[in-house]
Amino acid sequence: MITASLASMMMAEQGARVIKVEPIGMGDPMRYLGARKGDISALFANCNRGKESLRLDLQTEEGQDVIRRLMSEVDVLVHNFRPGVMDKLNLGSESLRALNPRLIYCAISGFGTEGPLSGAAAYDPMIQAHAGIAATQGREGEPVFMKTLMCDKITGYTACQAITSALFMRERTGEGQHIDLSMLDSSLFFMFLDGFQNHTLLSEDHERGPLLVDFMYAPWPASDGALTISCGNFETQARFLNAIGMSYLLEDDRFDTYQKQLKNILAFREAVREACCVHTADELVRLLRAADVPCAKCLSRDEVIAQEQVLACGTLDTYEHPVVGELRRVLSPPKFGGERLSPASGAPTHGEHTDSVLRSFGYSDSELIRLRENGAVG
Repeated sequence: MITASLASMMMAEQGARVIKVEPIGMGDPMRYLGARKGDISALFANCNRGKESLRLDLQTEEGQDVIRRLMSEVDVLVHNFRPGVMDKLNLGSESLRALNPRLIYCAISGFGTEGPLSGAAAYDPMIQAHAGIAATQGREGEPVFMKTLMCDKITGYTACQAITSALFMRERTGEGQHIDLSMLDSSLFFMFLDGFQNHTLLSEDHERGPLLVDFMYAPWPASDGALTISCGNFETQARFLNAIGMSYLLEDDRFDTYQKQLKNILAFREAVREACCVHTADELVRLLRAADVPCAKCLSRDEVIAQEQVLACGTLDTYEHPVVGELRRVLSPPKFGGERLSPASGAPTHGEHTDSVLRSFGYSDSELIRLRENGAVG
């Protein structure tokens, strides 16, 4: 539910016209998950800005004909059905690209088109389990899941990048493209560079070392909260110890080199814990930044929204939606020519643009009436 929606929303934010095809009835189930008002949830609003909603029954022959008719003018089609579903709907890649050879057809699935899990349902926690994300977050063999739709979002970003690349290739060659993309492949690609450091070098004589994730991501305690502190070399670590009054640890034979500090990271953390706990988080940040030690206070969600850095960069704004009312949103991250793109309009209600979309593709009023009478559109 997230991958194709997020990928196409990012393209809408960058100027694409995006038509979201939703089934008659409830529409996209994401509309009803979590905090919501009417048929627009916060999750749906965050993934579907700037889109037009077309309510269509793809189980009907006439509904399928509508998609085929739209193909003459469409640049990109994105779906995240399981492999084979679009073929059963007579909307597979070969048939649609035969109608429009310039079409970029992006098929997103959980596990890909081959292998024993190719037809399996996939939700984010399942991919976290298969891609080693849960194993990486946990310790001593106990898996811990990231409490965010991480694999969905990684795949959405990967889809957006792949589609943009295919569009660039089309500008060079005039030819469309078929793209297969799996959540598992996207997530493993994302995880591998740091999470699988000890599974990359295969020669027997290589030296194993501690993973970055094992010593960079544990919070440091303060009297009223926690910090993250990143000392990427011995000099920075020395400045850290000097700032908290524990430079004498550099004479301890467990910690007198950076390699030894990493090897004995748990003992090192325990040794400096009390020195950190006597300070508030804000005090520690001031001490460490004065010593040029990279650090950050672990913020609550409310603090994230209110922080000076986010306000200074204009990262967030609010807008009025005709159904939901006032909404907060994160603006599109890239700045082109030093300027943010104008934000897309709010997420559509279910089927809000059905008539206007079809009319823009040449459907007459009488055709719309017939499609409704036959149950092909809602």
